[in-house]
Amino acid sequence: MKYIFVAGAPGSKWSSVVKNIYYSADIDRSDYTDARTYCHNASGQMELMHLGAYFDPGMEFGNWFDRLNQYSKAECEAEFDRPFSGTGVRIIKSHVFTYHIEFLKQNWPDSPIVMVHRGDDACLGWWVKCGHFDITYPDYHEYYRNLKHIAKEIQRQNSSMYPYWDIASFVFDNVGLCARLGISSPDELYRQNYSHSKVRVKVL
Repeated sequence: MKYIFVAGAPGSKWSSVVKNIYYSADIDRSDYTDARTYCHNASGQMELMHLGAYFDPGMEFGNWFDRLNQYSKAECEAEFDRPFSGTGVRIIKSHVFTYHIEFLKQNWPDSPIVMVHRGDDACLGWWVKCGHFDITYPDYHEYYRNLKHIAKEIQRQNSSMYPYWDIASFVFDNVGLCARLGISSPDELYRQNYSHSKVRVKVL
């Protein structure tokens, strides 16, 4: 397994799901830089929530991922690998992976897809609370444009996961997610119960 793909709409709390497996000893964290971080206090206290490379149109990486299925496997892997220089499993996270789940399954059958879901209104409300277009990393301006447009994208991205949702496996916390992914659990500091976080997580 070279990659773990993560798909979820803006505001789905997918960044917290990633954060709480990112510190597994089996993960390649060479995509981390101080510039690729973002802190917010939406939960009531200032926390580091965005870390490592994000891939999406208009962002630092994955500018063409809305058209992912028009590219070869080699071209995709070259872009997946671009932020990394280390060893271990690489977490590749993109909102628009929700549109390309079948393509990911066909080309990387040994790489699991983590799907993170919350309701459309909950996603939009959380994303706004976390900083909306003032989020410094990643940059949402180019592709998501304005509040009306991102609301439509959230709806589309959530609905694009539905055909795969019933055939995927529920996980209920990050310990269970790590077990399902076949990676070691991080330190207890990063424990996360998905029900308490008001998020649903499945693995395909």
